[in-house]
Order: sequence, then C-alpha cells, then structure tokens
Amino acid sequence: MDYDIKDPSLAAEGKSRIEWAGEQMKVLGTISERFAREKPLSGVRIGACLHVTCETANLMLTLKAGGAEPFLCASNPLSTQDDVAASLVEDYGVSVSAIKREDNETYYRHIRSVLGKDPHITMDDGADLVTTIHTELKEQAGGVIAGTEETTTGVIRLRSMEENGVLLFPVVAVNDARTKHLFDNRYGTGQSTIDGIIRATNLLLAGKVLVIFGYGWCGRGVAMRGRGLGSNVIVVEVDPLRALEAVMEGFRVTTSIEAAREGDIFITTTGDIHALRPEHFRVMKDGAVMANSGHFDVEIDIPALEGMSTGKRKVREHIEEFTMEDGRRLHLLAEGRLVNLAAAEGHPASVMDMSFANQALVAEHVFTHASELEKKVYDVPLHIDEEIARLKLETMVIEIDSLTPEQEQYLKSWTIGT
Repeated sequence: MDYDIKDPSLAAEGKSRIEWAGEQMKVLGTISERFAREKPLSGVRIGACLHVTCETANLMLTLKAGGAEPFLCASNPLSTQDDVAASLVEDYGVSVSAIKREDNETYYRHIRSVLGKDPHITMDDGADLVTTIHTELKEQAGGVIAGTEETTTGVIRLRSMEENGVLLFPVVAVNDARTKHLFDNRYGTGQSTIDGIIRATNLLLAGKVLVIFGYGWCGRGVAMRGRGLGSNVIVVEVDPLRALEAVMEGFRVTTSIEAAREGDIFITTTGDIHALRPEHFRVMKDGAVMANSGHFDVEIDIPALEGMSTGKRKVREHIEEFTMEDGRRLHLLAEGRLVNLAAAEGHPASVMDMSFANQALVAEHVFTHASELEKKVYDVPLHIDEEIARLKLETMVIEIDSLTPEQEQYLKSWTIGT
C-alpha cells in the first residue's frame, strides 16, 4: 500500500474520531450496508482529492465496502486531520497521501501519486485532480469513466472546460444536488465558518459588524448564523437578484468600499479572486479581522496585503497581524485558506452525511451507466437526490405524507380549472 502521512502512531485517536463521525452519518451507513452486500463498485479504482477529515474517512470506507479501491489525497494543504489519515492507513488499509501544512510541491506530488494509480473514477473538491489530468496527464483521461465534483468553485471550472470543448471525460456536479448545496453549503458552511472564526480568535460576535462578501448558499448560511449570534450583518454582492434577496431577508446591503469602512469581521464566500483588495485594506478599522470560506486562498489579496504592510507577526495559532504604515493592524485568519477547516473541523458530520451519500451513489451510477455518458458536466440524477432526502428523513425518524391518487391526477391534468 502506497501512502504518505505525518505519523502512523496517531491512528488510535483518528479511529475514535472516524467512529464518532460515523454515528452521525446514518444515510451513508445505510448505503455502506447495501454496498457491502452487493459490491456495486467491485474492481473500481477511485482517485479522491478531498478534505482528509473523519467525515471523508467514512466515505472512503463506504466505497471500500462497495468493492472499490480508493486512493485519497488532500484538496487543501491545511484541512488534513493527521490522526484520521493515520487511522485510514493503519486501521482500514486505505492509501492516503496527505499531511497537514504540506507545501505546494508536496500537495501536487500527492495529487500525482493518486493519479499514478490510474483511477477509473475521480472525486474532486475544487477540481485540482481533474485539471492536473487535463494539463499534465492527458493520456490518462481515456481510462477515466467519469468524475465527481464537490464544490461550487470546482463546478465553475468544469463548466468552463466543457464550454471551451476541452473536457476529456464526464463529470457529475455533486455540488449542485439539492441535498448537497441546500444543506452542506448553507447549514454546514454557516455553522463551521463561524466555528472556525471563534476558535481562531475567541472574539464575541454579538455587537460586531460582520461583512459577508457573496450571498450564494454559503454566504446565506454564514449571514444567518452571524445574525443568530447577535452580529450586525452587512452583505456585499454583485448579483442584483442575490442582493435584493439579502435585503428582503433583512440584511443591510452596500458597496464593498463602504462595508470596508464599517466592518469588524470580514468573510469572503464568493469563489472569485480578490474580493478583498488594496482599496479595502486602506480604509479598514484598526483591528479588523479577515477570513475566507471559499475553496481557494485567492479571495483575499494576500500578496497586496503583505506589500502594503510594514510588519507581520503571528499573534495566535491561526492569526497573522499585518501592521499598516499608519499603525493600523489588520488580522488575517488561517493564511486566507478555508477558515472552517484550517482553524476548526469543517462541517458537522450529519450534514456531510448527505454530501457524501451523493458521492457514493453517483459513483455507483456512473459506473453502471458508463457507456451512456458523454464528455460534459451532468447534474446529479433526481432520483438519487430524492432517495438521499428520503433516507435522511428516515434516519431522523420523520414521516411525511404522500399524494392521494386524486391529488396526483389533479396535478397532471390541464382540464380541471375553476
């Protein structure tokens, strides 16, 4: 077995965390039980570039139960839980190449290591695995049945590849499943982002001016949780429909430069480059805090921040303080990377339950329907989305009604009116 981890002796602690998360992931557990009986992924090599957490570990075990051989590397240099990586290797025999705080060279070496196993299915969180195939290892693309993508950022990249006619194999946008983005992005990101900021800073959010850049599903979740903790939330948007929605939800919406003057804490959730940049740094308050909850560390213009500062020091484990020429101090959390995973533990297991149930069932779907797929980005089939929602309700011991035959007929009819 090929692996590269920090310390195998951490396995015992990692196993306990994997088991604890598994108890909260009952939908995935139900799928795992079926997979163990039916082996729908027998002989399939799966190359996964995901956050190496206890929740991801349970996905790897589900895939393995289904007969697959998973190979895992990190999708972010700061998100790896080293004890979980150790347990996957030592206790469960899963090949893992991931070390928390690995440098950029190691990060891509680990990606190439996973691709070196010639995976039939890829699983991505940000599309680095797929883009590495397309830029460096095009000869491998012919052996890939399909890929899956977990993030908004990754789906944007993949749709661009499809539009430009360069996508070499089918990819399913797991991120766009309703049981993923409506829950993982909103409730998972909302809670875990705030959790990461509080763990990193120990600041009281009540009474603070909290500025959210981007009002997609992640931004909605963070805004909701920030307001719940007593923050005065300001939303910055470029999309008029999302901006209007934020207004109707009771949030103040204004320009980024005006928000920069007022904010105490800034959170980027845009998926785009340089949401926070020099013109904002120049007017921020002394003591302002900046955090990113987008996938890549590009939403805050860190090189510009470093160039404008006269000094930098580490004031807490996840806080860098930059001193401006006029003496103001600006604080950057978690090196501008995903604050919920770098400074905390990421999404709660119960919400990742649905996201990773999508990954497992989509892997089964693309393997079963490989001959029917074209080189494009697909949505998650509706029946999978609905099955996951049904299973989630079932594990929560919640029952819902069904339409009567009369109601079904009424909804199908065009002749029944007033």
